[in-house]
Amino acid sequence: MLNRVQKRNLTKRDYVTLSSMIFALFFGAGNLIFPLHLGQLAGGHWGIAAAGFLITAVLLPLLSVLAVCVTKSKGVYDIGKPLGATFAVVFMVLIHFTIGPFFGTPRTATVSFTVGLAPFFPAKYQSLALLLFSAAFFGLAYYLSVEQSKIMARVGKLLNPLFLLLLVAIFAVAFSSPLAHAGSTSATAAYQTTGFTNGFLQGYNTMDALAGLALGVTIVTAVNFMGQTDPNKAAWVTARAGFFSMAFEGLIYVLLILLGAQSLGQFKLSDNGGVAFDQIVNHYMGNVGQAILAVLIITTCLTTAIGLVAAFAQDFHKHFGFLSYKAWLRITCLASFLTANVGLNQIIAWSTPVLMFLYPLAMALIFLSILSPLFHKSSVVYVWVVVFTVVPAVFDMVAAFPAVVSQSTFGQAMAHVQSFLPLASSGMDWLVPALVGAVFGTAHYLLLQRAKTSTGMEVPIKR
Repeated sequence: MLNRVQKRNLTKRDYVTLSSMIFALFFGAGNLIFPLHLGQLAGGHWGIAAAGFLITAVLLPLLSVLAVCVTKSKGVYDIGKPLGATFAVVFMVLIHFTIGPFFGTPRTATVSFTVGLAPFFPAKYQSLALLLFSAAFFGLAYYLSVEQSKIMARVGKLLNPLFLLLLVAIFAVAFSSPLAHAGSTSATAAYQTTGFTNGFLQGYNTMDALAGLALGVTIVTAVNFMGQTDPNKAAWVTARAGFFSMAFEGLIYVLLILLGAQSLGQFKLSDNGGVAFDQIVNHYMGNVGQAILAVLIITTCLTTAIGLVAAFAQDFHKHFGFLSYKAWLRITCLASFLTANVGLNQIIAWSTPVLMFLYPLAMALIFLSILSPLFHKSSVVYVWVVVFTVVPAVFDMVAAFPAVVSQSTFGQAMAHVQSFLPLASSGMDWLVPALVGAVFGTAHYLLLQRAKTSTGMEVPIKR
């Protein structure tokens, strides 16, 4: 199909549409509820917490898009390929199942229902209502993503503008009459001393750095359909549009965090950002606000679901071609529907440890990809960094599991060993080992290069 696409130069309108699509694919369920909850947790310390959050929720996803561009990758598989085909496939599967049918994609339906529609149903009917809603939600996601060439138009030109219009309306009402001065609200104990670090870790929950690697295939496909089939031009177009979309997303995050901090003037700390958003909108707009919120949350979650199920189907069809794109699309939509009915709190509880494991690896691979031209994408650098990163990442994963795992004999033994690592108490114990791995990897690469130069012979370096 791409062979029949007509090559052309992109207009400003094309860039706006592409940037809108990228924003919509990234900005979904967690992107609304986690910044609000962070604002409530941080209270008067919301500014420093926001700074940490923006690194993992905005800068890192932007870097993931740039990593795809620098390496001219077409998906998460290519990002992990320097470590070998087996690692690349395993990493691709882990990423896609995490942001896909296990956690990320089901969350788009559960957040839509919990925040937007649950208040309209009595408690005894909510399980049935979630079942029916999630079936309709993923049926619509399938319908809107089944034709790959139309994804950008449906998301970038239709759904995302509607979402932004509704969100601007909520911001206008809320900030014209704030519930409190954000700087005077109380912060939870953890955010009084380590607001930046906790904000940094909260950014993991958006899953956007992982999504940036996985959605690369969907974004590049959309760029190709716009006539940019040359890898170099496609990379430049993707990077430019990605920068504008991520900058705009960062602005919305700051406003949501501020709104969450201000809400403490009227409401107590909620269980999650979904509850907080519901309280805020109902306070200002009543039932009309709840209806607006329902449309807003369903719209933004649907755009993200479309991107995630499409990326899953595109990558799996490419690497496991015994099933078609449509078949993989049906599988991920069905699996996401089943997981969604487990419930939002359970999804969040079990996704956190997986994210604590995958995020350090993803960050390492993102930075390695961006810097790869400096060491010619040599696998020796990749191996050293990833091996040194994966060990503390396993410790973080075990520590983040629910008590049934983290407080078991095995979990406590792991925690004891982990306590000897630098920055373990802040959940950043992977950072120093990763840097050490980078030093060893670079030294190894330079020694191989020196041996090559001194002998005049080709020294094999896996790539």
